[in-house]
Amino acid sequence: MNKFSIHELVQEELKAVEAKLVLTAEKRSIEDPQLLSDLLQHVLETPGKLTRPAITILSSKFHNHDHDLPITMAGAVELLHIATLIHDDTVDESSIRRGRETVSSKWGDKIAVLLGDYVFAASATMVCETNNVRVIKRFSETIMDLSSGELSEMSNSFNWQLTKAEYNQRIYYKTASLFSTSSESGAILSGAPENIIQSLKNYGYHLGMAFQIVDDILDFEGSQDQIGKPVGNDLRQGTITLPSILLIEEYPKDNPIEKLCKNRDMETNLVEAISAIQNSDIMAKSYEIAKDHCGQAKLAISLLPNSKYKTCLVELADYVMDRQY
Repeated sequence: MNKFSIHELVQEELKAVEAKLVLTAEKRSIEDPQLLSDLLQHVLETPGKLTRPAITILSSKFHNHDHDLPITMAGAVELLHIATLIHDDTVDESSIRRGRETVSSKWGDKIAVLLGDYVFAASATMVCETNNVRVIKRFSETIMDLSSGELSEMSNSFNWQLTKAEYNQRIYYKTASLFSTSSESGAILSGAPENIIQSLKNYGYHLGMAFQIVDDILDFEGSQDQIGKPVGNDLRQGTITLPSILLIEEYPKDNPIEKLCKNRDMETNLVEAISAIQNSDIMAKSYEIAKDHCGQAKLAISLLPNSKYKTCLVELADYVMDRQY
């Protein structure tokens, strides 16, 4: 499965989501200063892969429903994702996103923070259009989860003693929470029974965990052209991820990551750490953990009725394992 296959079954709905995003930019263009108009057009008129909105829509396909509600929710999910990217790029001092200058790079950090806040609020406003208190509450909790994940990452910067449990909690907050909310909310808004809602919620959780683990693997395995940042960039910034944790477990003595975190010759120890991870079984072990989450995601929806939408969700789990960026 390639990254576009998931869109084929929900192509019309995703076009409607994109139209909602464009309308959000255009509406503010009429009512607000030109700067806000320029900023919104910059971040809303360059759509990403729309993976999370697609999951919301696919998860709504297991029960007859008002199709407008999942589309609205999918738009809110994508706005929330965009808001987190604006803030992430600012914190990480990233210069490029989706082939364009980041807001922080082009307009500065202060404007980027304010725009991120604005888009967060826009996402919350959009989700309120569903008039579903359960979905609105979960969406609000997800905003808190995302912030908690970022704060956890920052507070544990260069903490070479980070445990797997702490890492798993962080990536749930930072990534899997939004995946889980995407799938759960689609099911809720379709009026599906509770067992289907829970199945799809669990699917999103495990898919999101696998997605972030593969992301962390690619930081060591991918090329700069593929991942848009130097290899080992997370470790350079002090972010301890699964491959680093496994390296420390496997080689507890004289470990380059511990030395790096203790401010001992950053560049030399970074090169040694990357080499040690790449030339050991650590990458394979990391992939096995991601693969297990993908297996759990498939198992979570195994009892759902067979359909082309279920098949697409199963294939999406395979894509997460195979993606290169």
